[in-house]
Amino acid sequence: MKRLVKLLIFISIIIFIIFFFYYQNNKIVVSNYEYDNISVPKEFNGFKILHISDLHNKKFRSENKQLLNLIRNQEPDIIVITGDLVDRRKYNLENAIDFIENIKGIAPIYYVSGNHEAWSNKYNEVKEELLLQGVVVLDNEKLTITKNNSKIDIIGLKDPGFLPDEDYTTIEIDKILEELSNSSNFKILLSHRPELFDVYSNKQIDIIFTGHAHGGQFRIPLIGAIFAPDQGFFPKYTAGYYTNNFSTMFISRGLGNSVIPIRLFNRPEIILVNLKSDV
Repeated sequence: MKRLVKLLIFISIIIFIIFFFYYQNNKIVVSNYEYDNISVPKEFNGFKILHISDLHNKKFRSENKQLLNLIRNQEPDIIVITGDLVDRRKYNLENAIDFIENIKGIAPIYYVSGNHEAWSNKYNEVKEELLLQGVVVLDNEKLTITKNNSKIDIIGLKDPGFLPDEDYTTIEIDKILEELSNSSNFKILLSHRPELFDVYSNKQIDIIFTGHAHGGQFRIPLIGAIFAPDQGFFPKYTAGYYTNNFSTMFISRGLGNSVIPIRLFNRPEIILVNLKSDV
């Protein structure tokens, strides 16, 4: 009898662990933020931006229904994607484009590349398919959204993984942003890499959307992230939002995984930012 009880306890623990890790890796969180600032043009009061990052070809249930329903329910004005839509190790452009096809009718989509697009050596293919779907691809470019007489600039940085020498990343990004951020308009920056926050904020960008850190992959309650690429152990920028020099950076914990297929206390996430004007 004791052996049976022990066996049942053991089986129960195994089932709990399996369920726990499935939940941690597949139950998506919607993180809602209000960005309340006098710098927001009054015509953009209530403007909703939905942020997606680091999908890595992942699908949530059949045909991504869970993810698609969550996105639709937020009723965003625009959707921004900050890279790693595909994964270089399990490259599947069809999955990525199927996802884009299903969300393109919800709101206009603005996209910047991540390191996996750069390292896949198939970025031209990715970009061509995204453009065919009507996605606005911002490769070191700026686009202006106008409502009545008010304007917002959306700036996009191509991932530094495309640079011939990443040792010059900070210098090159600084030069690019110097050219793209020279207007007096409210500015939104899309970039894959959060570790360059100081560079972004020095250019007086109002809002920055980034990803890449995967929330640190494993998070310890009350301590935070364990490791993030390009930041190392106990990284500074992994999730939530950060402010510096009047700039606010929102970091998505991402949706998919790459090298490590498991998340711990770090559920996949989409972000919704609601602009509020004090004017």
